[in-house]
Amino acid sequence: MSAPRRARLRPLAKINLDLRVLARRADGYHELRTVFQTISLADTLEIAFTPGRKSSIELADNSIPDNLVLRAAQAVMDTIRRAGRVEMRLAKRIPMGAGLGGGSSDAAAVLLALPVLAGCEVPLPDLCRIGRELGSDVPFFLLGGTAVGIGRGAELFPLPDAPSQPGVLVAPGIHVSTAEAYRLLDPSLTTELQENKIFSFQSLTWEWGSRQPAVNDFEAVVFRQHGCLARLKKRLLQSGAVRAMMTGSGSAVFGLYRTAEEASRAKGSLRDNELAGGKVFRFSPVSRARYRSGWWRALHEHISANVWPLRSRYSR
Repeated sequence: MSAPRRARLRPLAKINLDLRVLARRADGYHELRTVFQTISLADTLEIAFTPGRKSSIELADNSIPDNLVLRAAQAVMDTIRRAGRVEMRLAKRIPMGAGLGGGSSDAAAVLLALPVLAGCEVPLPDLCRIGRELGSDVPFFLLGGTAVGIGRGAELFPLPDAPSQPGVLVAPGIHVSTAEAYRLLDPSLTTELQENKIFSFQSLTWEWGSRQPAVNDFEAVVFRQHGCLARLKKRLLQSGAVRAMMTGSGSAVFGLYRTAEEASRAKGSLRDNELAGGKVFRFSPVSRARYRSGWWRALHEHISANVWPLRSRYSR
């Protein structure tokens, strides 16, 4: 019997450094303009592949309904058509339902690592197509760093690395319905306003790094429903953040600081009653180069070279 090929992965979270919502598309989704950024907050995913005559997929201690890692593993196995046993164990640290993309990042980790362990090569366009079918944020985590996302957010273009500012992330114990946030936002999406958003977003990306004002359109409606999130944003700004905003459709709010010392003081100054039973984290932005080097380290014994996308040494 073949020995299992194992890897221990760190799927990273993301924040949105800017997010504009435009009109509803013909497919029912909304047209978006956003800037994604990978950050150091991470889950842990252990994955093993054992070549064999039959295929099976197992996720230990799975308490998440319709877990994306299982769907991602099945999609890979259907694509590579190679038999074997897939075993996974997921330790969640990225809060769920907070706009941080944890589930999407876990799925992307499977898309990147499983073909390597199985000895197959899946071209990046195919991985992105599979990722889009799993969720709009998944393709971003196949690339990492700082990137513009348009359309549903899955059409991606690289930006220069964002300044490496230390951050504080607050994930309060509040669930924000993404569908409800879109519904409340729809009446304000006029044609004239959308044109202004597009021109403003173009200016932001062309002058990236010049501290252009950034916005998240969801704040207007989510903060009306959950005033504590508006207060958290204000609290981060009062603590010295050079930028503070909600990520995605919420409920996590982050602040970026000039120095690590300022970020540490801000984290320490947050009171339990401001967190609404949630969690607070220190984080740093993760560049595209650092993102890829993390994958090369995690899979070093299974890859043939430090190239992107990853190339398996077991390919034949």
